[in-house]
Amino acid sequence: MQVISTEKRPIKMWLNEIEDGALNQAKVLANLPFTFGHVAIMPDSHQGYGMPIGGVLATKDVVIPNAVGVDIRCGMVTTCSNIKADEFDTEVLKKILGDSKSGIRAAIPVGKNHHKTNKEWSGFDSAPSGITVINEQLNSARRQIGSLGGGNHFIEIQKGNDGFIWIMLHSGSRNFGYRIAKAYNKIAQDLCKKWFSNIPEPKGEDGLAFLPIDSQEGQDYLVAMNYALDFALASRLHMIEAVKAEFLKHIDCTFGEVINKNHNLATMENHFGKNVMVHRKGATSARLGEMGIIPGSQGTHSYIVEGKENRDSFCSCSHGAGRKMSRKKAQNELNFDEEKAKLDSQGILHAIRSKDDLDEASGAYKDIGEVMANQSDLVEIKVELSPLAVVKG
Repeated sequence: MQVISTEKRPIKMWLNEIEDGALNQAKVLANLPFTFGHVAIMPDSHQGYGMPIGGVLATKDVVIPNAVGVDIRCGMVTTCSNIKADEFDTEVLKKILGDSKSGIRAAIPVGKNHHKTNKEWSGFDSAPSGITVINEQLNSARRQIGSLGGGNHFIEIQKGNDGFIWIMLHSGSRNFGYRIAKAYNKIAQDLCKKWFSNIPEPKGEDGLAFLPIDSQEGQDYLVAMNYALDFALASRLHMIEAVKAEFLKHIDCTFGEVINKNHNLATMENHFGKNVMVHRKGATSARLGEMGIIPGSQGTHSYIVEGKENRDSFCSCSHGAGRKMSRKKAQNELNFDEEKAKLDSQGILHAIRSKDDLDEASGAYKDIGEVMANQSDLVEIKVELSPLAVVKG
């Protein structure tokens, strides 16, 4: 762990190098009047909107929509099957993946696609009636639930060093999270301007405008955020059940408990004797004994981990490998043939099919091995997973 002590509050970092943009954002966080204790930067950190991805910020009495982000409760689920990895046939795997008419690819919409009919979820009938932005999205959300989305969201079939086949899935809150984040960041900006608040001037939709927790606006945001949390989890569970169903069409198997891990959220927690609002943007909770999921990039290892409750990190760890170049830079600078060959040589059924897909190639991400080494005091690795097949938007 490195510590920067030049700002009003210390910045504690679990990485060897940090890009200038992310470091400057961390310094802004360290100088906010309501920052509590210190700022924690995880080893997958890179520049985000207002706050670095892979950042952990505890605040006194306020919540910051941009410190949660636009994909509220984006997160991971995983489950282990009783299928022995050395007996899993590639042809069966291809059937499970399927195509536009069968398998996972037909059962789960990806990218901007949604289901063609409404899907059931009990939460639709208990949506908070007083939150306008939620009620505006309810009809479209009935077809978005159980859809994967794009960007870095994925479904992977993996083999573990425990000898079994695993399923891992990464998705978020779809349009709910996006609309809630945008609406309440704008409300926070307007109020902070009205109050002449001592925070940096926002640039467009960027910035760190806040809402007092005891205000009506702050309470409304927390209600909306938590509803998006519930929706995102329900959506992941819809999809993991759909993936299981495709397995069961082709192989007699069972699955264990589903592990769920969130990132992009704010929760009230007690740290260093104080109740504070902990914002984890691209970071996950890692309390003592808590099971976690840290995915690599496409074609690299992922990890099932157990938390060590490191107080300096506010009991947190990374949410993945973390980007080392922007999407546009990856598409412009990475070599398509080389990135595709990396995956082909491992026999992975992957999603790198054109130069446009290079934004999600492994070359666009940090070395997951180095990321894990940098957080050995935050988590303990329990299972190492290697990808066999990847579905992306």
